[in-house]
Amino acid sequence: MLGASRTSEAQAREALASRSDQDGFDAVGAELLSVATLLSSSAQLRSVLTDTQRDGAERGALARSVLGGKVGELTADIMAEAASLRWARAGDLVDTIENLGVEATLIMAEKAGRADTVEDELFRVERLVAGDRDLAEALTQSGVTDAAKASLLAGILDGEVSFETAALVRHVVAHPRGRRPQRALAELVDAAAKRRERLLAKVRVVAALTDEQHERLAAVLERIYRRPVDLQVQIDPDVRGGAVVQVGDEVIDGSVAHRLDNIRRLMGAN
Repeated sequence: MLGASRTSEAQAREALASRSDQDGFDAVGAELLSVATLLSSSAQLRSVLTDTQRDGAERGALARSVLGGKVGELTADIMAEAASLRWARAGDLVDTIENLGVEATLIMAEKAGRADTVEDELFRVERLVAGDRDLAEALTQSGVTDAAKASLLAGILDGEVSFETAALVRHVVAHPRGRRPQRALAELVDAAAKRRERLLAKVRVVAALTDEQHERLAAVLERIYRRPVDLQVQIDPDVRGGAVVQVGDEVIDGSVAHRLDNIRRLMGAN
């Protein structure tokens, strides 16, 4: 997002947070996700709600008029406030409304004491799709509707994950907006980690970590980054030994495979 949109997104997030304790907030997540779908499907509506030739109050009133009777008053307030802000691109408003829908859903998971569970479930679903070639192909197959793909994955997850996880996964698969399922799922994982203001460390190892190893690695990373760190561990035989840790764009490669590659390069240089 460009500068104007980044500022507006931050203000929209503040508007959402300020209403999280109000009656009716439990419906906001699902309603905002449905609004994002509506905006994504209508170029005309996106254009009208981000038209800088109209003042913010007019755009907000238009948003409220369009959504009247379709969503609750709280969601209409949040959407009207978002529409009144300035957006560099019409698509940035859609991205922001979808992100707010995800965040509202995660807030409700927190209130229910399921924040850790939802984050872990989202990671496991993302790994499931990444690790199952047949499933990944089914979710990207042309000629099959996104709704059918979402139903397929929902059937696999039925009864296995929390309500919040199921709702978020179904939304991003049914409404990919140009994203591949694995990317959309990875974005949900990142959003869940950021919601708790923790760093997300993606760890690849050759075998499962013991509880002691898990705690030790988390402690080391917390000392390095001076923030709480969530570990999400993936078994990867190519690592051979040690671990590869990715935090944001930074990769700490302590794997045997990496050390062997270094040795091979040195040998080749000689």
